[in-house]
Amino acid sequence: MPSYKLTYFDGRARIEVARQILYLADIPFEDVRVSFADWPVLKPTTPFGELPVLEVDGKPIPIMYAIYRYLAKEFGFAGQSPFETAWVDAVADQHADYFREMYPFLAVIWGFSNEDRDTIIKEVGEPARDKYFPLLEKIVKDNGLNGHFVGGSLTWVDLLIAEHVGSVHQHLPGFFSDYHNVVETGEGHESKLVGPTTTCMHPAVTTVISTAVDSVLSLN
Repeated sequence: MPSYKLTYFDGRARIEVARQILYLADIPFEDVRVSFADWPVLKPTTPFGELPVLEVDGKPIPIMYAIYRYLAKEFGFAGQSPFETAWVDAVADQHADYFREMYPFLAVIWGFSNEDRDTIIKEVGEPARDKYFPLLEKIVKDNGLNGHFVGGSLTWVDLLIAEHVGSVHQHLPGFFSDYHNVVETGEGHESKLVGPTTTCMHPAVTTVISTAVDSVLSLN
C-alpha cells in the first residue's frame, strides 16, 4: 500500500475532508500539523507555495480540491458512475464559487477580521447563502432526500458541505435553519469516526466541532 502524508496547519478548513476520507477508508496516514512560525521556512518547499499538500509515496499533490478528488477516486467516495462523479464535481465547484463569495463573512465569524459583524452578515453572508442554498435544497430533493447530495452513497461533496455547515453553525447557530433539508442531509445518522477530533456533521461521522479555527486563507 502507498504511504500517505497530509501537511497542513493545525486546523480543519482546507484539509478536513481529506482526513475524513482516509479515516473512513481505514487508511493509515501521517497527519503533519505546521505551526505558523514554521510556515515561512516550509512555504518555498511546497509546489505552489501553499497548503495543504498530500504526499503519496513521497510525491506531492497540491491544492485542496485536487487532493479531495484524488483520494475520493482512490477510495470510493467520488460517485458510483461517471455521471455521478460529474455531478459531485459540479456541486463541489459550485461550492467553491460560493465559498469565495462567503470568505469576508467567514473571516469575521472566525475572528480574523475586524469588520462589523452585523453588517457583514447582512451584506455578505446572507446574500451568498440565499443564492447558493436554494440550489442545494433542489439538489437534495431531486436526489430523493436519501441522505446524500449525489447518488445513494457517501461522496466527498457530502463531507465538504457538511463540514462547512458544521463550522458556520459553531459560530452562528441557526444561520442555515431555513434550509432544513440541506442541514438534515448533513446531520443524518451519526456514528463514530476513528480519528482524533477531526469530524463533521454527516451520516458517516460524529459531529464533534473543534474549537481550533485557522487563518490559512489569509496566509497564502
